[in-house]
Amino acid sequence: MVKVTIIGAGITGVTAAYALARAGHEVTVIDRHRYPAMETSFANGGQLSASNAEVWNSWATVAKGLRWMMQSSAPLLVNPKPSWHKLSWMAEFCGAIRKHDANTIETTRLAIQARTHLFRIAEEEGIDFDLERRGILHIYHDEPSFRAAAKTNELLRQGGLDRFPVTGDEARSIEPALDITPHAGFYTPSDCTGDIHKFTRGLAKACEKRGVRFLHDYDVAGIEPKDDVVKIALSGRSAEELTCEKLIICAGVASRQLATSLGDRINIYPVKGYSITVVLKDGKSQQAAPQVSLLDESAKIVTSRLGIDRFRVAGTAEFNGYNRDIRDDRIGPLVSWSRKLFPSMATDTIIPWAGLRPMTPSMMPKVGPGRHPRILYNCGHGHLGWTLSAITAEMIAQYVT
Repeated sequence: MVKVTIIGAGITGVTAAYALARAGHEVTVIDRHRYPAMETSFANGGQLSASNAEVWNSWATVAKGLRWMMQSSAPLLVNPKPSWHKLSWMAEFCGAIRKHDANTIETTRLAIQARTHLFRIAEEEGIDFDLERRGILHIYHDEPSFRAAAKTNELLRQGGLDRFPVTGDEARSIEPALDITPHAGFYTPSDCTGDIHKFTRGLAKACEKRGVRFLHDYDVAGIEPKDDVVKIALSGRSAEELTCEKLIICAGVASRQLATSLGDRINIYPVKGYSITVVLKDGKSQQAAPQVSLLDESAKIVTSRLGIDRFRVAGTAEFNGYNRDIRDDRIGPLVSWSRKLFPSMATDTIIPWAGLRPMTPSMMPKVGPGRHPRILYNCGHGHLGWTLSAITAEMIAQYVT
């Protein structure tokens, strides 16, 4: 048995805590919020999507970013104000373009493995998180974008994903609530959706039953790794000091700063994403909202049906530092898109949200040890934290064991 401390009670921290507790280790989780899953794991797009495993590293993405830079409603928005962090991240992003195919295939493999672990966890612990196993439908509005998607589809299939093309009419038959007929699409029956917040909170309770200790409302004031232990100074409710044999950093966008304090360089940038949760208050709206999860390629918008009375719409990527403001000009396109594709669904009651995705330049998470053998990292999952969390938790548990 190893005495382990985890910093961060989001999806990556809690899944890691569960995997470690299940393996028989003594686990403590520290988080600065009062409850688990209060930042990026609060209201994301909801997709558990191996079909969205393509990494963003391409010259086409760079070109789009430059073209959209001055459009406040663009799917990808970059604040032109320079900073060394942003510039170094973008330089490394461009450097990873040559690894696009290999990283996409590897991410697909990891996502498929993660699903198996997540379904097992949910079944064993009886966690209700509005799971919908109806697949994910990608839609395209023109021939060029569909042809480009076909090239990506070959990479996903090399990674082991069963994903096949459909016509526009077939897309409408898969999701009859669509009010438009797209040019074509790709459908992945094995993908699914769920409420990340409900899952993480439910799993945290399961962790507590297995003996995991959660320390909420605490900040990490300092970390001192030694030959035999790691000392962690806490501030918050009171000043405390913990000791452990292994420390795992699962702190989302804060992981970069913690790594720097330990002499490690993990170039994570906070890429802001937005979502709205449409409250489906009546039977007409509940009928008009889609059941199958969608990804609109041109708008870069994803959807998830969360139970009978909630519809999640998420998207956009904003490079604007650690800014967490919810901007109306970024929420507006999500509402407009919903009204256009599902006109019979009422959108008079929506809950807006914004969160910071912890992204590495290669789009690949950092899972494993740092310079000091007692420090490990499980962070940088970007837009696929929900999708990959269950497998990276198993990977980090193997490092500890």
